[in-house]
Amino acid sequence: MITVVTGASGFVGSAVCRAARAAGHQVLALGRRRAVPADLVGGAPYLSWDLADPTARPALPAPFTRPDAVIHCAGLATDWARPEAFHHGNVLTTRSALAAFPETARFVHLSTASVYDPRRPTVMAREDETDAVSHIDAYGRSKALAEASVRRVRPDAVILRPHAVYGPGDTTLLPRVLQAVRRTPYGQKLFAIGDGSQRLSLTSVVNLVDACLLAAEGKASGTFNITDREPVVLDDVLRQVLTAHDLPATPLYLPLALALPLARTAELLARATRSDRRPRLTVYAVRHLAHERTLDLTAARTHLGYQPAPTDLGPALRRN
Repeated sequence: MITVVTGASGFVGSAVCRAARAAGHQVLALGRRRAVPADLVGGAPYLSWDLADPTARPALPAPFTRPDAVIHCAGLATDWARPEAFHHGNVLTTRSALAAFPETARFVHLSTASVYDPRRPTVMAREDETDAVSHIDAYGRSKALAEASVRRVRPDAVILRPHAVYGPGDTTLLPRVLQAVRRTPYGQKLFAIGDGSQRLSLTSVVNLVDACLLAAEGKASGTFNITDREPVVLDDVLRQVLTAHDLPATPLYLPLALALPLARTAELLARATRSDRRPRLTVYAVRHLAHERTLDLTAARTHLGYQPAPTDLGPALRRN
C-alpha cells in the first residue's frame, strides 16, 4: 500500500509513519522541518514541505504522486497562537493537502475533540453533537473549518477526533502538567481546574495510530471519535504523573468561576505586551479542564473495527 503522511516531523505524524512502515506500507513522509532523523519516520523517505505555502511544493517521487492513502496529520495543535496562525496551520494546510492529492483512494484527516462545545460538559458525546456549535476559540474554529473543507472536497474521507493525545515523544500534554507545578507557602502545588472528579477521555498515540491505519486500509467513511477504552478521572491522572516524577506536590483545584477571570486577564496581558509566550492560564485550557470531556466510541468500533487499549500513562511518563 502506498501511503503519504503529512506532519511527519511531529509527534503523531512520525508515529504514524513508523507504524505504517512496520505494517508493510510504502510511505512518503512530509513535514515542515528541513530534515529529520531516519528512525523518527521509520526509515521512510522524507520531504520538507510547508503545505500552506503552494509555492513550496517539492517534486514527489513517482510512486507517491497518486498514493493509495493520505493520512493528514499536519496542523497547529496548541491553545495559544494568533488566529491567523491557526488559520494558516490548520485550514490552509488541509486545503493544500486536499488539492495536492485529488486522486488518492483514501483521505484520512486528523482532527480534534476541540470541535465540541467547550462551554458545556461533553458527556459521552457522539459525532453529530458538533453540528450547531459556535466556536469561541480560534483553535476549535480552525479545526472545524478544516473538517468542513474535507467534507466538501472529499465526502468519502475519514475524519478522526482524538482528545488529549499522549505517549512517548509527547511535547505538549504531560510536559504542561509538570510545568503547572508551583511552589507556594503551603508546599508544592499542581494547579488544576474544577474539583478533580471530572471524567476525561484520553487518547494514547498507540490507539490513535491504530485508528489511522484502520481508516487508511478500510472502506468506511465519516467522522469518528478516537480515545482510549474507558474514561479516567482527572485527579487520578494528575497524582499518577506526580508520583512517577517523584514530585512532592498535591493538586490544588481552582473553581471555574475563579479560574476563568484569571485566564482572561492573563490573555489580555499577553496580548497587550504582544508576547508570543503562552500564558500559564488560557481560556481554552480552563474551559476544557473544568468539565467532563468524554467521547462515545460506538461509531469507530462499529465501522472502523477500532478496538482501543485502556489508558496507560506508564510509557509516556518514563520517557518525558
